[in-house]
Amino acid sequence: MSAFDDTRGILSPAEMRRHVDFRRFAAPAEFDGLLDFCWSVEWSFASEPAEQPRLPDGEATSPPERAPLFHRQRVVSRPAVNISVGVAPPPDVDVPGPHPLRAVVNGVTTKVQSRFLSGTGWNLAAKTTTGGFGAWVDRVGDLNDRVVPIHEVLGIEVESLPHRIAEIRAEVGSGAQSRSVMLSTCCSVLVDALGRALERADPRRVPIAREVSRIADIAEHDRSVRRVDELATIAGVTPRTLQRQFASFAGVSPTWVIRRYRLLDAAELARDGAEVDWSAVAAELGYADQSHLIREFTAAIGRSPAAYLRDQRAMRR
Repeated sequence: MSAFDDTRGILSPAEMRRHVDFRRFAAPAEFDGLLDFCWSVEWSFASEPAEQPRLPDGEATSPPERAPLFHRQRVVSRPAVNISVGVAPPPDVDVPGPHPLRAVVNGVTTKVQSRFLSGTGWNLAAKTTTGGFGAWVDRVGDLNDRVVPIHEVLGIEVESLPHRIAEIRAEVGSGAQSRSVMLSTCCSVLVDALGRALERADPRRVPIAREVSRIADIAEHDRSVRRVDELATIAGVTPRTLQRQFASFAGVSPTWVIRRYRLLDAAELARDGAEVDWSAVAAELGYADQSHLIREFTAAIGRSPAAYLRDQRAMRR
């Protein structure tokens, strides 16, 4: 699975794609180990229900199909920081738009988060690797579950960046190719700003951030890794050293990273609505038994694995 097909973390991705235009773009090679990819999302909803057509007395008509007025998107985030620009709504608040243009740093989200999308809007972001944001700042965990203006974290001028990106968006033509080029250009502007901020950061943190990212990538993809001591052995450090590095650079513990990726793997298996053997999944992902998987899945996502699978099937009908 490529990064561009991977929907882990996006709950009910088939439903999301009905309502929003979601795209990903590769990060420049010079940010390998620090930035994972850039992404954009755009949405447009009716401001009010469609009117019933008026016909002469006595003539019957079927009611018009109602266009959705909003979409509530739920996310169980990967262990990463997202630096974003746009008019996205604040998390976990059902407040209709429009929302102000702003540039923010979204810290690692440790719980299910929802975004109430209404009206017309857009958001553009650069997603870091796990540990990558530690190249820019120390004590990444201080940002967990917070949305902070970008100038407070990175010293990037709060006015110039979002308005420059908004200007580029305003200049785009109507063609699909023009829009793709526009979004790619906007990503470049955002990444360039992050590059300038990185030049002001402590250069000694960059190689360590890349190493934490490398170890986190092993935790993500090697399902045989189930404990922090196993991951520390691969990294060639003590568990205590690994825990300190993850706390500073990733904002969460290596154990939390392992468990979060296993939960995302489990949720991804249900995305297409196909039958899932949850007992076999629990064994493959390293859970003691199926009941442990069910407890952690339900606590993190708010639905049991079986209920979440039923949701995905219903959305594909």
